[in-house]
Amino acid sequence: MVARSNEVKALGVSMGAPVFSYRSLIRRHDIQVFSSNYMLYGDMSRRVMEVLSHFTPDMEIYSIDEAFLSFPAQSLKTCESLARRIKERVERWTGIPVSIGIAPTKTLSKIANRIAKSEKMRGGVFSLTDSREIEARLAEVRVEDVWGIGRRRGGFLNRHGIYTASQLKKAPDTWVRRHLSVTGLRTVWELRGISCIPLEEAPPSKQGIASSRTFEKWVETRDELEEAISLYTTRAAEKLRKARLLATCLQVFLTTSPYRKGSQYANALTVRLPSPTDYTPSLLRFARWGIGQIFKPGYAYKKTGILLMGLVRSGTRQTALFWKEGRELRTRQRRLMKAVDTVNARYGRETLWFASSGITRPWQAHPSRRSACYTTRWNELPLAG
Repeated sequence: MVARSNEVKALGVSMGAPVFSYRSLIRRHDIQVFSSNYMLYGDMSRRVMEVLSHFTPDMEIYSIDEAFLSFPAQSLKTCESLARRIKERVERWTGIPVSIGIAPTKTLSKIANRIAKSEKMRGGVFSLTDSREIEARLAEVRVEDVWGIGRRRGGFLNRHGIYTASQLKKAPDTWVRRHLSVTGLRTVWELRGISCIPLEEAPPSKQGIASSRTFEKWVETRDELEEAISLYTTRAAEKLRKARLLATCLQVFLTTSPYRKGSQYANALTVRLPSPTDYTPSLLRFARWGIGQIFKPGYAYKKTGILLMGLVRSGTRQTALFWKEGRELRTRQRRLMKAVDTVNARYGRETLWFASSGITRPWQAHPSRRSACYTTRWNELPLAG
């Protein structure tokens, strides 16, 4: 389980649990299970963020389903009215219900958002601006649930007698900085209502691009693993070019399933590339070689994948001293990849694909429970009666 509704959470289904371990519960309560549909999620996220951008240019897209918006100082009544207008428009234009937390800092707004989401009488909007209200609410928030603290830091704070966000807010600055660094001190100031974590209006550069999936069935042969790693490398390379980045090294990995009895095996190999590149055939060559190096026969593998690392901007490409790759060859490679990406963008993913990623792909997970793609496929558009 990678996502659960509130009703499923109440039944005790834990995050990350394999579906098979809850089959009887699923049947008993008629729980609906859906396969992931990443193309739809990405498209709906883009649509929601576009609606939000109509209200202010001061926006940080924090994740696929979360954003921070900044507005000039206004009265509480005006802020809440604006928040309800935003909520109503997002739902009317996209069909996605959202919750909005209003506060003077990003850290407090995360807490306000959690309250807006959990307390139904708030109607999806909650303002955390009054000092007495802030203090009362922080006393109810576990310190590990504070944005930027987490379980590991929360455990450390618990050992020092700090269990709530309110207690953390009152901790001495010198102690916080010594034990939680400047980052932790910023979090404490934010809890005090002092804004010191600014909006990141330009997203930070990617540190890595990954592509992996769990197999539909157990994979035991090297050929099937090489097909899978070829497909995932191709997809990672597409993301690389879309972001106008080049990879200087890659890592391939494979693993068996901890839920299957018997001996287990997991391994990874990092390969430094001779020259920064986004050229799929070059990445395929090294990825397939790498998976061959760590493959061990006799195991039933459940997952493999690739991580492209050491990313640099394509405009700052620097070749190795003895790497015999001329400007003309690089131009031909760039044109080929542009042609492939253009065709696939126009006619659908894998209209053109590399033969090394296989044809029948018996190892590939088939989304038997996937919802319709709706906005990302013409033949699955919703119909109006």
